[in-house]
Parts: sequence; C-alpha cells; structure tokens
Amino acid sequence: MLEFKLVKVRKPDDVNTVLGQSHFIKSVEDLYECLVGNVPGIKFGVAFAESSGACKIRSEGNDPDLKKLAEENALEIGCGHSFIIFMREAYPINVLNAIKGIPEVCNIYCASANPLEVVVAETESGRGIMGVIDGLKPKGIENAEDIAWRGKFLRTIGYKR
Repeated sequence: MLEFKLVKVRKPDDVNTVLGQSHFIKSVEDLYECLVGNVPGIKFGVAFAESSGACKIRSEGNDPDLKKLAEENALEIGCGHSFIIFMREAYPINVLNAIKGIPEVCNIYCASANPLEVVVAETESGRGIMGVIDGLKPKGIENAEDIAWRGKFLRTIGYKR
C-alpha cells in the first residue's frame, strides 16, 4: 500500500530552510561543522532522521529555538535519512555549496525562506520525500518596474553593487 501525504513545514517567516537527504549517522555533526565553519555568526538548528538502528531524530545547533524547531519538523516529515536546517543571520546561498560538498549528502530538495510543504510517500516500511512545494504560484511575468525592484532588493541585501 502506498499513501501520499503533504507535510507543512512550520517556521517563522524570517527563518531560511534547507531540506535534504543524507546517508550516515554522522551527518548531523558534519552539517553542524559546515554551517559554523562557513558563516561567522550564523544561528541555526539542524535535525537528521536516522533510518536504521534506533531510528532517532539526531540534532545539533547553536540556537536552542531553531534546534527544537528542526527536531519537531524532522519528526513530522518522518522520512528516513532526511535532514532539515533552519537558519538566521545567513542565507542558504552562503552555505549551500558547502553542504553539497559533504560526502554523505545525497540530495538537496530545496533552500528557501518561502512557505514550504513536503510531499511524502508512505509505505509499510517507511516514508520518503517525493518533492516539495516551495512558495506560491506565479502571478504573472515581471515588467520593467519589477526588474528595477529586483535590482534594488539585491543591492539592499548586499548581493549586487
């Protein structure tokens, strides 16, 4: 039997998320080291769903609230070998390539500050992530005013000169 579920990721609007899949119990430690080593001052919590042995949610972080949020969301998603990172004081662009470079990281499903839903498939043996719904449906094609706003925004947050 196969059942599909939609799991809404719960988080404050100002928190960025990275959702991915890894394959080894030490992933949580490697993700911790990656995050603190790449962005001084980053605040984060990370949780990893172990899918063999004790099958526990393993977690690390330097912000107790974000760590708890990651634990709760990882448990709700409940997919083996998945990990979720919540961060402040950094953007996913600051850490994404470093995360992808961790040897046991297999896949990144999304990196976003948007509202996020996870499409989960469940069988008798477990659960797996089929995909994500990241943000809202497009409302149209950008015009000149929208292009100008985008350029100004990127300069405001320091990504363009």
